Amino acid sequence: MLLQLAVMMGAIAIGSRKGGVGMGLAGAVGVFVLATVFGVAPADTSGIVDVMLIILAVIMAAAAMESAGGIDYLVGVAERVIRRKPSRVTFIAPVVAWLFTLGAGTAHVFYPLLPVIHDVAREGGVRPERPIAVSSIAATVGITASPVSAAMAAMIVLFDKDGWGLPKIMAVAVPATFVGVLVAATVQSRIGKPLHQDPEYLRRLSAGEIEPLPATTPTASVPLTGTATVTATETITAAPTSTPAAPTRATNSPRPRARWSALLFLGGAVAVVVSGLFPALRPEVPKAAGGGVQPLSMPATIEILMMAVAALILLLCKVDAKKIPGTDVARSGLVAVIGVFGLSWLGLSFIGANEARITDALGGIARSQPWFFAVMLLVLSALLFSQATTTKALMPLGLALGIPAPLLIAMWPAVNGYFLLPTYGTFIAAINFDRTGTTRVGRFVVNHSFMIPGLITTATAVLTGFGIAELLA
Repeated sequence: MLLQLAVMMGAIAIGSRKGGVGMGLAGAVGVFVLATVFGVAPADTSGIVDVMLIILAVIMAAAAMESAGGIDYLVGVAERVIRRKPSRVTFIAPVVAWLFTLGAGTAHVFYPLLPVIHDVAREGGVRPERPIAVSSIAATVGITASPVSAAMAAMIVLFDKDGWGLPKIMAVAVPATFVGVLVAATVQSRIGKPLHQDPEYLRRLSAGEIEPLPATTPTASVPLTGTATVTATETITAAPTSTPAAPTRATNSPRPRARWSALLFLGGAVAVVVSGLFPALRPEVPKAAGGGVQPLSMPATIEILMMAVAALILLLCKVDAKKIPGTDVARSGLVAVIGVFGLSWLGLSFIGANEARITDALGGIARSQPWFFAVMLLVLSALLFSQATTTKALMPLGLALGIPAPLLIAMWPAVNGYFLLPTYGTFIAAINFDRTGTTRVGRFVVNHSFMIPGLITTATAVLTGFGIAELLA
């Protein structure tokens, strides 16, 4: 078992270094090694296929929306909301980021908000690290509340048959993650020195690495090399520099088409939730065995609804179908599908071959101390770089250990642990967008800007989830 575990962890390590589809492909190589060297039977992929099909359906709808300019429209709406109260950006920005991901099902739509958050914070005299860091965490944790995310697809496939379908999962995950974001934002509003006292920011101002703002802010003295000291203000005279402009999404779509594509996509997400809340609205289909009829399954319902939404956007918003596969959302969706396929297959194969040993070793601890499984989710998700993959690979283990479904659902936000190592694209982008230098990675790597808001959001969400799940059980 230890040798097989080494193979699995080695595949994950190699895949994470390659990034992108390399993670999924490395997972498939791991399955090959387990099968040929250790005689492990590859896991049944039927459940994985359901997840992959849901991801593809949602990605098609989101990619069609992006082609029509819908994501640009949503970013514009979000920008107006964030700019209304610059002094409250540390609270408003993460809520907007969480809502963005909740509706879109992917954190990749968060990237266009980063320059907005940075500029609003700096112009309002707020340390940009505060809203940027907690908003980056909010964008990722929103995945474990979104009805159209790949991770939610995995949860539905696993728990729907046990009476914990989409409505009950969302009843736990949505308020739990939202409370986690609010608590983290409250703590984050006091993190770090004020912007006008930050040494790195003052150094960049005095060195002319960033352009000063027109408005004057309080002065601060900061030691530089040796015994020299410089007093810097926002009106400091600096040599003109050319600051790279933040990338923007270009679109040729008329505004009405962009707006309608966004409304159609969000309408599809609402339809998914309503279908889960009221099974009677779903068409009845024959049961697989025993005769009679039953409502259409939620995985099939999501696939049908979101593919229909994609088709409506294509037709009503006059989207060029050839452009859809080349969108950012479509490319990220391909990476997600390959990752879920390869890594989930590897994880399920390992667990299936060693389930008895794992259950004997961890079962007692997990049953008496369920929070221990949340720690496992947190740590392993940092290696898997995917909430959906972590969900699909580890939640079956939780069920095998005898942990009740409500507790597993309460612990689900712990799959957002890839903030432990700031190597994920969202966090790298956040660091690069902060031109003031306040969002950064420390000398010891783990002492980075995202650690505190990430831990607080996760812990608060899991604890809140325990309370809600107890009420619903």
